[in-house]
Amino acid sequence: MTAERGSASVARSGAAAPLFCKRRSSKVDILQEGTIAMSFTEADFPDVDLATFKHRPYLDRLKVLTRHWAEFGVGTPWSVHMLYVAKIVTYLFTGVVIASFTSGFGGFWDIGAFWTQPIFYQKMLLWTMLFEFLGLGASSGPLAFRFSPPIGGVLHWLRPNTIRLPPWPSAIPFTKGSRRTWFDVATYLGVVASLVTLLLSDGVSKEGQPADSVGLLDPALLLPLIVLLAIAGLRDKTLFLAARSEQYWVAAIFFAFLPFVEMIVGLKLIMMAVWWGAAFSKLGRHFSFVVSAMMSNAPWFRSPRLKRRLYRNYPDDLRPSKVASFIAHQGTVIEFVVPVVLLFSSNRLVTICALVVIVFFHLFITSMFPLGVPLEWNIFYVFSAVYLFGLYPADGYGIGSISPMLLLALVLGLSLFPVLGNFFPARISFLWSMRYYAGNWATTQWAFRKGSESRLNDKIVKAAPIQADQLTSLYGRDVAELLVEKAVAWRSLHSHGRALTTLIGNHVDSYQNYDIREGEFVAGAVLGWSFGDGHLHGAQLMEAIQERCSFAPGEAIVVYIESQPVHNLRQRYRVYDLAVGEIERGYIDVADMITAQPWLEDGPIRVHPQWSHADHRSSFGKGVVEA
Repeated sequence: MTAERGSASVARSGAAAPLFCKRRSSKVDILQEGTIAMSFTEADFPDVDLATFKHRPYLDRLKVLTRHWAEFGVGTPWSVHMLYVAKIVTYLFTGVVIASFTSGFGGFWDIGAFWTQPIFYQKMLLWTMLFEFLGLGASSGPLAFRFSPPIGGVLHWLRPNTIRLPPWPSAIPFTKGSRRTWFDVATYLGVVASLVTLLLSDGVSKEGQPADSVGLLDPALLLPLIVLLAIAGLRDKTLFLAARSEQYWVAAIFFAFLPFVEMIVGLKLIMMAVWWGAAFSKLGRHFSFVVSAMMSNAPWFRSPRLKRRLYRNYPDDLRPSKVASFIAHQGTVIEFVVPVVLLFSSNRLVTICALVVIVFFHLFITSMFPLGVPLEWNIFYVFSAVYLFGLYPADGYGIGSISPMLLLALVLGLSLFPVLGNFFPARISFLWSMRYYAGNWATTQWAFRKGSESRLNDKIVKAAPIQADQLTSLYGRDVAELLVEKAVAWRSLHSHGRALTTLIGNHVDSYQNYDIREGEFVAGAVLGWSFGDGHLHGAQLMEAIQERCSFAPGEAIVVYIESQPVHNLRQRYRVYDLAVGEIERGYIDVADMITAQPWLEDGPIRVHPQWSHADHRSSFGKGVVEA
């Protein structure tokens, strides 16, 4: 295959292959029916000459890399995926071991007897929360573009003077500023200490608990966790989101304040909100793009011939095919229908069948190894579904088992942010809106004039260098630049990618004069964590970066695109020059975004500017307008 078709041979420059791998010594063997002989230790790599590839026009490079992604994904070898599998096993094993110390359990070897205990579920939830809060879960490792070190999290948040992002600095006293202080470090450690204390504590009696229960977590021990995490979140919203507070913090509140039966029903309703929120967000025009790009990266989906069927006409048309759309719709139907069956079913056989479907659903997502790698979360949801709906059927622990007023309060409370987030996405995090992996995200793309990106290393305190420099130290600059551009190619395969590329091109003198970066990974480097929430790399982060780096006009251009609200088919955008502030705002029609090719074969897509810096004074740092 030619370079334009994105074959999987090694670069001819002799540079090391990416992602903890040795260089491939020859082209990948093509077996019958287009199946690839994948290597365990070596990566798939575009068939390009690295010495000259970087000098080709940017959109031409994007064309090569998106085509290569369509056939091979990011190109990581099996060994990288095995590292993630080992991490999942470690997460499960360690959580069970810690929980087994609970008085009355009888030891780790007796898991068959104690896994049904309510306090075991509580501890596995809080262990998952701690795992995420330390940075060991989502947004870790090479599939989150973290290489050396492979995590941010605790390594970043224990450092004073790193960047923090308070959610309401003007409204909440003592939260202004963007520098992490020793108070923030102490608060972070306080949350960790609270979680560890809870994991090592014994149970206390609680109203309505089963007769054979050894007790549940002490509400007095849960209160410090609830309060400290709220304080940490008011000082830095990144921490609050990293703890997956929209689920685990809310669950901790239920642990503390609800009687046993009401607690179980409340936990079921949290899962319902997650499933239904995710399903509803996938009803738009974006999710098929997610499915085609995600399945192209699945390690077990090995045949390029089959992967091409995810696209309309590979290699010329990389919009999602009917096959990708069908797969996307099936996932949406499962998330809508199966949770309802689980919530209301009192028939054991029906419940078991529904559990089999939802367990397969989450294991299927896990097997995709999607970028951002929310693997432990999916495994925990497998356990949660079996535990809550399998052990506590609807005829004793259904919505009819609690008072109507409490049920109404729970339903309204859990629905509030998803509803607001779909109508006013600029105001609510996509995590609290429960719009997971829907493709309808706030996103950014950053363009640094050649040579200026290094200021992110020189001027900003953080746990690790920017991704390009992490990769350069491992594999050389040419491989590093190609891999960083591969992340931009991944973004370009999504519906909003065409708009990002267009808007960057509209505001730089030439793509060739800039290093184009995926905003998710810029935020990941300077914040210590990032997981799909474009609000984290919006105007507030830009202002903090500019305060430290002092970019000159034209040195750092950022495009911000907000999510599409449910009530119209437009997405709002803003363009910033970090030295000047906001320089343009407007909207793009979703219909124009989903019809173009990732490399803008027919030229830039149509955008609709409504304001420009030439007309009005800059309003840098004011936040994103509502769509």
